[in-house]
Amino acid sequence: MNRPAEHAAPGTRSRRQIYILIGAFFAPLALAFILYYGLDVRPHGSTNKGDLIQPPVTLPEVELPAMADQKLAANALRGKWSMVYIGDGACDSRCREALTLMRQTRLALGDDIPRVQRVFLVSGNCCDQAYLDAEHGGLLLGRIDNSQGQTLLETFPDAARAATLGRIYLVDPLGNLMMKYEPDAPQKGLLEDLKKLLKLSHIG
Repeated sequence: MNRPAEHAAPGTRSRRQIYILIGAFFAPLALAFILYYGLDVRPHGSTNKGDLIQPPVTLPEVELPAMADQKLAANALRGKWSMVYIGDGACDSRCREALTLMRQTRLALGDDIPRVQRVFLVSGNCCDQAYLDAEHGGLLLGRIDNSQGQTLLETFPDAARAATLGRIYLVDPLGNLMMKYEPDAPQKGLLEDLKKLLKLSHIG
């Protein structure tokens, strides 16, 4: 005679529910990343994209000084898609070009604007306040000319030269550094990548 199946212990059921919740949270972002990059479902001939950072690098959570008594919170690069530029606070022509591209790219996202933020990591000479206030309202700023900033900078590709390369970086809502855009990358590439990632992922 078969014995009746035993019911799962309450602890087992609780763990199973936690695993299901974790899976539901991470699955959309993982699926978006796999579909877009791992399975190469990008349209053929569409080469004007950023350079994928493989594997993605999880950025450390460090609080950075900004200007005056302001701070960039340790979790500032979590919760939203982040476009990040690293450079001198005097903001030369490449810096202004990159910050403007980031601003215009975000504005072009329409209803998805709240899901994306812009971050300027300043390596020194902070900052051209008049220009930033006039042209880039809402830009998050953090100074990396300090020990905490160096800890963050060390996780970027070519860390020793990162502040002089003029790149724009893309960070996902979980704090993973995943793409970089060189100064000569087609400007529409950043917008096209972001649109596809936002469409595929409901995280952030």
